[in-house]
This record gives sequence, C-alpha cells and structure tokens, in this order.
Amino acid sequence: MRPASDRTFHSNPDQTVAGSHPPDPLIVAKGYAHPEVLVSTDWLADHLNDPDIRLLECNEDVLLYDLEHIPGAQRIDWHVDLNDQVQRDYVSREAFEALLRKLGVNEHTTVIFYGDKNNWWASYAFWVFSLFGFTNMKLLDGGRAKWMAEQRPTTTDIPTFPATGFVANERNDQAIRAFFHDTREHMEAKQPLIDVRSPQEYSGERTHMPDYPQEGTLRGGHIPGANSVPWSRAADADGTFKPASALRAIYEGEVGLSSDQHVITYCRIGERSSHSWFVLTFLLGYRNVRNYDGSWTEWGNAVRAPITVGEQP
Repeated sequence: MRPASDRTFHSNPDQTVAGSHPPDPLIVAKGYAHPEVLVSTDWLADHLNDPDIRLLECNEDVLLYDLEHIPGAQRIDWHVDLNDQVQRDYVSREAFEALLRKLGVNEHTTVIFYGDKNNWWASYAFWVFSLFGFTNMKLLDGGRAKWMAEQRPTTTDIPTFPATGFVANERNDQAIRAFFHDTREHMEAKQPLIDVRSPQEYSGERTHMPDYPQEGTLRGGHIPGANSVPWSRAADADGTFKPASALRAIYEGEVGLSSDQHVITYCRIGERSSHSWFVLTFLLGYRNVRNYDGSWTEWGNAVRAPITVGEQP
C-alpha cells in the first residue's frame, strides 16, 4: 500500500456541476470518437480531490479492493450490486437508485470506473449503469493494473460520502441489450455478430475460458455467422485501450464492420462482451451495438439453438 498525500474524500455531492471536466488531452490524442468517456492515470491523479467525482472499483476478484485501492474509491460488487439475486437479470430501478444514493452519486456526479483484467468488469458496470440511462461516466484507461504499475497512491481506507436523493430512470433494455430471440433474429438476418471469447471457446474446443472452471454449458462452439474477435485484443500490454487506428484495423480491416451496421457482441455471461461493446460504441463511434448478456451460457444450453464448431464463422 502506497500512502496518499493529505486528501479528504468527504464532500457534499449536491454542490457540483455536471459536465465540468473537459476531455483528457492524453485520451484525445488517441483519436477516439468519444474521448470524454476515458481518463488517463495522470488525469485522475490530478483530480482525486474533485468533489464532484465518485471513483468506483469493480473487479472480477472482489477481494482485491480490501487489499488496496485508489484513495477515495468505493467498491462495486458485480455479484450483488448489479445482478438480481433471484432471477437471472439485472437489479431493479429501486435497487439501482438505492445503490447510487448510498455511493453519494447524484445527477451532477461524474462516476469513474476502474478495475482488474484491463477494465473487463469496470466496463460491465459501465454497461449496466447505461441500462438506466446514467451517462455521466468514464473509465480509467489502463484500470487498476496501470495505476499499481506506476506506483501511485493506494489505501485500505474505505471512504464515506453523504447519501443523495438520486432518482433513477426505469431500466431500458431496448437500445443496448439483446436477448436470445433478438440474437437469433439477428443471426437469421445475417447481421454482424462478434464473439469476444477465447479462440478455444469459439471453436468449441472448450466450453469455458482457459484456466477457469466449467460453468455448466452443455455444448461448445459459436453462433453461426459470428466472427471471433477476443475482447483482450482491444487492449495494449499496459491495459490501456489501443488507439482508434489500431481498433479500426481489427474490427473494420479484419472483420469488415462499419459504423452504420447493427452489431451484437456476446461472450459467456455478457461481461467480456461489455468491454467490446464499449470499444465499438464509444471509442469507434458505432451507434447501434447491443450486448447479448445471456451469451453462451444461455445459447449453449438452449434446445435446438444452432451452433457452429470450428474456426470459421
């Protein structure tokens, strides 16, 4: 744990102004369609005291937060904070509203997500927040790993903020979420599908990620017509997103996507594909991208769902 300088993280969230942060110049230089949705570690280090920021850490391993985290960061546990605990779905409007009130977030707050695995789960949290029409959000480019690698300040202190009276929108599953029937219709119409899992999962060699346990999927392979673009290809070695030119070379040069198409991304349960959804939507500016969160744990178990095995779409 690296000590922080004298910093206070208690503030009145109702005395802030939305949209008060111009785009980070280091992010603008990477050529993204929407540079305002990312900040660099340099930018965050300079803005840790800003009273209108709430820093949220969302990891695959939820215990990492307890070991050390960026000063002022609060934990988002994707298991319980984002997902309904009875049926397979996301939390209700009431639960989302209660969560943001507890975190000290209101309509003027800028939320900055970061996490492990190249922001894999931070992107997932960003996507779930988007289902409720929450838009004042950013990701920390490079996430937890880059902040730690640069030996920036960390702490084990858990911050507290005054609760807010935030009023959440109803969840809207139409624009950015795809269900099984949506995805099947999309496939039958031969619209572009991006399978972001590992090559072994795509081919059917495995029914789970390498080095991860089997999670009950009965059949391996991929949705017919889907192209394989593993989510991790969008990140450089330091965990930051590749510049727009490199991303276009992958998604447009290799796969042939174009920004006017309707695209569905999928993976295992929708977590890795939310990372690719973020890349296509915000970094490349695609206007019609949906994340199929049922993904392979639904498709690979569905009776008579069509499946292709092998390395070709």
